[in-house]
Amino acid sequence: MTTTGSHERGEAVIDLSAVRSNLRAVMASLPDVQAMVVVKADAYGHGAVPVARAARDAGVSWLGVALPEEAVALRDAGDTGPILAWLLVPGDPGIAACIDRGVDLGVGSSWALDEVAEAARRRGRKARVHLEVDTALGRGGRPAHEWADFFQHARALDDAIEVVGIWSHLACADEPSHPANDTQLAGFQQALDVAAACGLNPQVRHLASSGAALSRPDLAFDLVRLGIITYGVTPGPQIGPPWPHDLAISPAMSVRARIASVKRVPAGHGASYGLTWTAPHETSLALVPLGYADGIPRTARGAQVWIAGRRFPVVGRVAMDQFIVDIGDEPIEAGAEAVVFGTGASGEPTAEEWAAWDDTIGYEIVTRMGARLPRRYIG
Repeated sequence: MTTTGSHERGEAVIDLSAVRSNLRAVMASLPDVQAMVVVKADAYGHGAVPVARAARDAGVSWLGVALPEEAVALRDAGDTGPILAWLLVPGDPGIAACIDRGVDLGVGSSWALDEVAEAARRRGRKARVHLEVDTALGRGGRPAHEWADFFQHARALDDAIEVVGIWSHLACADEPSHPANDTQLAGFQQALDVAAACGLNPQVRHLASSGAALSRPDLAFDLVRLGIITYGVTPGPQIGPPWPHDLAISPAMSVRARIASVKRVPAGHGASYGLTWTAPHETSLALVPLGYADGIPRTARGAQVWIAGRRFPVVGRVAMDQFIVDIGDEPIEAGAEAVVFGTGASGEPTAEEWAAWDDTIGYEIVTRMGARLPRRYIG
């Protein structure tokens, strides 16, 4: 959940002008394709409602979320455009809530077809669905040997559902030359052929996520789902930066905090739990009041932060609420700003660097920034 509140301890600053600029740049590179901005998981930690509004301002047609309740929250906040929610479970009350609010539902199983149809009949209105096919990823959607039965099942429910879309998801979109991309493209084309033979004519066909939207325009079809690139974070090192087509993409999130204290310590003095680091010589230690409860990775190795125009190393283990920085002999005082990550334009670390230090991906770094870290919106 996006929070507001006291920013003295620390904050995540979200630049909505960067969101709009990123989206306009990507959409300009695919002028005949609709865009869906993915705002699941509170817009990857950036705030679903503010990002959704910025996306609509940028001219985006669709919003996408995983959970029905995420779509309901967007509708209740005033969004009136097309929204797709795709992660359903049996008996989910969110199915009916989405139908009531005109939210499209991603359906990848027979039970879901039946539940959505029954909920629609009870409400006296058709449900709009996007049928998901599994072309290799192994998550949602029906596998190839079930496509004909799946599509025929959907046709048989046409009193209660309207098939708006057919879609699938790539396993290796962050690796443009991976052979799985071409295999999945062929599989998706086959699924569309089977759907047509069953009498389905969807309005939108979608396969590509951020990585493919940037690097494989042949996978774009009618609509691309723009997730992580919306927020200026790379889908993977093979995608950028530098970005394809010389796109101007900028990170939208910066995380910063006020240093809580500074102390001088002698050589041999330890830092944090387990004393995994000790001072090799006399030095000064700065305490940053953010920790893994705020989303700072506990296991990051070699991490750095930006203070007073230069980088300093994080030392010792990140604790729940705080971590320690070795600032050497620099005359830094309590209250000074520490930038955990940002755009990198001034030399500060980026989310991708923190991902490398924690052996993870940039998606996780921005999404894990916790609810007690206030968001401040600019742009």
